[in-house]
Amino acid sequence: MKTQNNTFGVIFYLRKYKATNDGKAPIYARITVNGHRTDVSVKRSIDPANWNANKGMAKGSKEEVVKLNNFLEQYRSGIVESYQNLLLQKKLITSELVKDKFTGEDQAEFTVCKLIEYHNTEQIQVLEPGTMKNYYTTQKYIQEFIIERFGTKDKYLSELTYKFITDFEYYLRNRTPDKGQKPLNNNGLMKHIERFCKMVNLAVRLEWIDRNPFHAYQLKFDKVEREFLTKDELARIENKHFNIVRLQVVKDLFIFSCYTGLAYIDVFNLTPANLVEKSANNIWIMTNRQKTNEPVKVPLLPKALEIVEKYKGHPQALAEGKVLPTLSNQKLNSYLKEIADMCDITKPLTFHIARHTFATTVTLTNGVPIETVSKLLGHSKLTTTQIYAKVIESKLGDDMARLSERLGHNRF
Repeated sequence: MKTQNNTFGVIFYLRKYKATNDGKAPIYARITVNGHRTDVSVKRSIDPANWNANKGMAKGSKEEVVKLNNFLEQYRSGIVESYQNLLLQKKLITSELVKDKFTGEDQAEFTVCKLIEYHNTEQIQVLEPGTMKNYYTTQKYIQEFIIERFGTKDKYLSELTYKFITDFEYYLRNRTPDKGQKPLNNNGLMKHIERFCKMVNLAVRLEWIDRNPFHAYQLKFDKVEREFLTKDELARIENKHFNIVRLQVVKDLFIFSCYTGLAYIDVFNLTPANLVEKSANNIWIMTNRQKTNEPVKVPLLPKALEIVEKYKGHPQALAEGKVLPTLSNQKLNSYLKEIADMCDITKPLTFHIARHTFATTVTLTNGVPIETVSKLLGHSKLTTTQIYAKVIESKLGDDMARLSERLGHNRF
């Protein structure tokens, strides 16, 4: 065969000097490209008396001979297909390269676990520790799945299929949670598959894999209602005084977020340099969201400004060069549960609810356009704001009452 200046051939032969005690000799395939040859064992043996050396095949018409010759023909076809694939890739073809393509050795370094390791090593300098923690959990689940499903510690990327993904989904849905953990809900499960999809997309961009098995897969997230505090619930927390210092500090930090819309990490990253005085008593927060690096410009509402003034001389804030004292997110949310109990709030109070409250109760409900709210929250897409910021029933009722009044005064 001669294609694109290459000569290529495949023959089968016996290595008689490797014959076993029963007299059978192993069969080898010889791949020749441009006069250079490479041999590969086909993992079959035969009595040399039953071998046609000229034709490179077994002699006779017995059933086992026919099966062996069919196997050899399929083996030859696989080598030819590997050669043709290399031609399409416009690679400089050698006999070793054809062999590696056929046996999968060319993919030896491109495995699922090595892809995950590469991704996590590259992204650790880019992603936040909390996000990386989620990727490590996904890595753990994938490794568990491969061991349980395939009885091996790794799989070639070339072995990834649509069924691999659906089997992984089934595994996660039925996985027994670790001690102290809750079972995965649908959205938590989908987040693991979404992270795996992002890593496979990276493999495609790196040309470690020819096709993306996720093309046929669709993530199925359940729609989640975002919790937020009503005007009455927010007032209950605002008006509550706590004799315990830590609870008072947590309350102030939470209220500050309710009136600025800043996420936990952005509140605690605030330094005096982020507070810009535009004019007397007109101070703006000028920063970037740590999660997305989107710019955020928020004029301080009076209640938020009061809290900034209150903590100007706080020892911890001064020592750390921050606007407000800092606590870990875990401790903060733990103390917020105490505050919720003491304020008769039954909702699962977390610091992020403050951001939702800003979007709904503080801004949208008071007539701030959603486009403005989107900018205040530091969102790059309006659709993201629409998830956070719901127009609640009281606002709908007020709007319709005004519409009814206008229609009543403007009859034809």
